[in-house]
Amino acid sequence: MKAEYEALKKQIQYHSHKYYVMDDPEITDEEYDRLMRRLLEIEKENPSWISADSPSQKIGGTILEGFSQVEHTVKMQSLQDAFSNEELLEFDNRVRSVLGKAPGYCVEHKIDGLSVSLEYRNSVFVRGSTRGDGSVGEDVTENLKTVMSIPLRLNVDVEYLEVRGEVFISKKTFEKINAEREQNGEPTFANPRNAAAGSLRQLDSSVAAKRGLDIFVFNIQQIEGYDIQSHAEGLEFLRKAGFKVILNNRIFATIEEAIAEVEAIGEARPELPFDIDGAVIKVNSLADRETLGSTAKTPRWAIAYKYPAEKKKTKIRSITVQVGRTGVLTPNAEFDTVSLAGTFVSRATLHNLDYIRERDIKIGDTVTVYKAGDIIPEVLSVSFEDRDGSESEFVMPSHCPACGSPVCRDEGEAAYRCTGADCPAQLERNITHFVSRDAMDIEGMGPSIVAQLLEKKLIKNSSDLYYLSKEDIASMDKMGQKSAENLLASIEKSKSNDLSRLLYALGIRHIGLGAAKAICKKLKNIEAFFDADDQVLTAIDDVGLVMAQSVIGFFAQPHVREMIDRMKAAGVNMEYIEEESAGNALEGMTIVLTGTLPNLGRKEATDLIEKNGGKVTGSVSKKTSLVVAGEEAGSKLDKANSLGIPVVDEDGLMKLIGD
Repeated sequence: MKAEYEALKKQIQYHSHKYYVMDDPEITDEEYDRLMRRLLEIEKENPSWISADSPSQKIGGTILEGFSQVEHTVKMQSLQDAFSNEELLEFDNRVRSVLGKAPGYCVEHKIDGLSVSLEYRNSVFVRGSTRGDGSVGEDVTENLKTVMSIPLRLNVDVEYLEVRGEVFISKKTFEKINAEREQNGEPTFANPRNAAAGSLRQLDSSVAAKRGLDIFVFNIQQIEGYDIQSHAEGLEFLRKAGFKVILNNRIFATIEEAIAEVEAIGEARPELPFDIDGAVIKVNSLADRETLGSTAKTPRWAIAYKYPAEKKKTKIRSITVQVGRTGVLTPNAEFDTVSLAGTFVSRATLHNLDYIRERDIKIGDTVTVYKAGDIIPEVLSVSFEDRDGSESEFVMPSHCPACGSPVCRDEGEAAYRCTGADCPAQLERNITHFVSRDAMDIEGMGPSIVAQLLEKKLIKNSSDLYYLSKEDIASMDKMGQKSAENLLASIEKSKSNDLSRLLYALGIRHIGLGAAKAICKKLKNIEAFFDADDQVLTAIDDVGLVMAQSVIGFFAQPHVREMIDRMKAAGVNMEYIEEESAGNALEGMTIVLTGTLPNLGRKEATDLIEKNGGKVTGSVSKKTSLVVAGEEAGSKLDKANSLGIPVVDEDGLMKLIGD
């Protein structure tokens, strides 16, 4: 039986590779299933025989408490983006100026998926992790084991190998998943990339196993015992090892040839069985890559060309109005459904009435739509030549569609606003904002939970969240006892937030998180807000009269006093918590952040500056002390240079702080 078992493992691994990697099956699905059933029978009788490379490990079934972190010993960098042939030619000039020669280039599809690392020891798959921030990712080994195109044992002997690949869901599989979810009454996925990312982060690997995840491997991160000289040679090694390798493997002698290949991939994009969001040009020689090196974030030997946004024509059938959390009425175009960048789109925001009038958009117009940044649907232009006279002007309603209250337009503003204090549309969005990450950060309470709580009349305003019981939460759809306990724990944790988080969470017009911190630092506790006048508030840096009047008007409302008292009674902190200072190296400095920093996120950099006595603002002026610029810094950097304001990078900021 042991001999039969070992032979079965090899047979199944061979046929899996032929089917899922080579797309060249030699046996029928029924024959494959018969082999797998026999393997499972033997393993059931002899569980001690089961090894990490057994095909049975593809089925999934492991349930994790959470994902542990993985530190990447070779950083998983992102790529510099290009949007024109001129930028590709500039890239080639930079490469040739450093190398003193024309290098060979490889060109590959840029798969629109989720980047992962796969690690093998003694040819057996031992760990898989997400990219995360490039330095630290999450251990998703059990879910990656379920990806049929990932070999659990390699066809070559290698002590240690780490490869990088892109996990994705094919267009055909995506359509099948969404059809099944729709049939089961479940919400559908927005696009294949979201579906792949969500599947890979399932705590139950059996769920991931059902999603039909696939992978293309495109790089060797680390290898022991082999001397590989070029990228093309590395891809060929990976192909022999049993991986499903990125499609192209040709070498192009010039950048012009590489650009022609990029254009060819772009033309074939609609017919591909998977989504791509660009093409990647890479220097082939690994020695040349070593010479070129990398920045903190991107390699200097590769560049990603992003294709222009896909555009489609469609017809606007109606313009509807949505009421936001601050009462702003936003018109939205409802049009005939079109497929754009991997998703079906039937609506797009029209922002405000001025936007509609400037572009002369009418109901019934044929328009060109696209996705800004391949994400947000936008109306690009109107086909005036297609008008036949049946089109009609959009008129902003005089009364709120959600509550019937009068609508007004403040002087000097583009927005129309509902005047109703108890508008249900505002209420839902207000509470959703209240629980959001930068506000009270109540983890697990998303828009659908808020909507259910309001629908079941379990809450009327944000203060009611602190009086919910486990039974209240467990009674909602898809919420069991454990989920209810977790959500209650998150609500309880939010009570200890600093007052500035609460002030921001209340959703006062014109008051962002930065302004909330500045005001709370001055007023110290919530009671001071009920007595504050415009003189007190405008004396605070960066608080103008409009902001001051907005705060005063908000706290003058009777229902606000009642809501604050209920929160206070529930144990919500109402005091400003003085942040522990890291030093005063930036005391009195007004600093502007622009571009992408290599190691610090925007929030991390802001917190660091504030803890060292500095203040972060969003725009450059003569009052700006310093600009911290990262990659792809734009107009703020230009303005700083024109005004003669000092500019530093992240390293320069750290030196100023003395860290």
